[in-house]
Amino acid sequence: MTEVEGVVGQEDRPRSGPGSHRHGLPRTRFALRRLRRRRRLMLEGLAAILCLAALAVYLGVERHDSPREEHARVPVAPPGRVGLPNEADDTVVNPGLRPRQRPPSPSPSPSTPSPSPTPAPPPIVAVTRAEVPATVDLTAAGPTDWVHWGLTGADRTVRKRGGSGEIRDEGGRGRRESFSNNPEAYAWRDGNPVASTGGTMTGVYTCHRGSGFNLAVAADGRQRTVRLYAGLWMARGRLDVRVSGGGPVTTLRMEDPHTALTAEFTVRFRAPRGEKLLLNWTVEESLGDCGNVSLQAVALR
Repeated sequence: MTEVEGVVGQEDRPRSGPGSHRHGLPRTRFALRRLRRRRRLMLEGLAAILCLAALAVYLGVERHDSPREEHARVPVAPPGRVGLPNEADDTVVNPGLRPRQRPPSPSPSPSTPSPSPTPAPPPIVAVTRAEVPATVDLTAAGPTDWVHWGLTGADRTVRKRGGSGEIRDEGGRGRRESFSNNPEAYAWRDGNPVASTGGTMTGVYTCHRGSGFNLAVAADGRQRTVRLYAGLWMARGRLDVRVSGGGPVTTLRMEDPHTALTAEFTVRFRAPRGEKLLLNWTVEESLGDCGNVSLQAVALR
């Protein structure tokens, strides 16, 4: 049994002679070629699979199957276009929506200058002189206001009852004296403190050069008429009329070197409210002993 097994084992063992090498070499090379080809095909297939996987990942990232939040991007207006927001705008854009195009800003309209206030008309002063009527009715001549001097004393007056009080005696240089021999008479029916009189010839006077009376009448922006009843005795009198706010001075002179002379000075004026018409009746030159100017009444309408 031992010898038989040894013979069989020798039969099955591959031969190692020169002939066996010649027949086995071509088979080995062919197998290597097939193996290398299979490896190359496997590597190429693997590379193709990797490329497809990378492409799928790339496409999946770019498609955004579900909406995602992202910060708003504000388009920058290209040169030459208007109405689009620029980088300085704080525009908020909803995801997936394009920012709305802003309407062009309206060009600013030229500002209309506010009308300048209308300047007040310049003051108007016109003075005329006339003879005094034999009897002056102060109630009729002064429906707005009137004042009479001399009836109750040198330093007292009678005024219109319920008058406006716009006639003011602002004093003057010289000592005042009353008299009762005026050439004309003055009457009224609405006085205070003397209610009425049929005609009084009283008045006041002041002597010597530079002495006189300073009177004022309020302005209200409308044309007003003032009547001044005054006179002189042996003197040259000077009447200066002006508006307190400025402007030219209107001057009238009256003279009598021998006796008394009276006049009705009518002043028509217009000045802004708050200003006053100023009347200064003074002795410009004394032409005798105690040459003087006199004052009887003022009426306003």
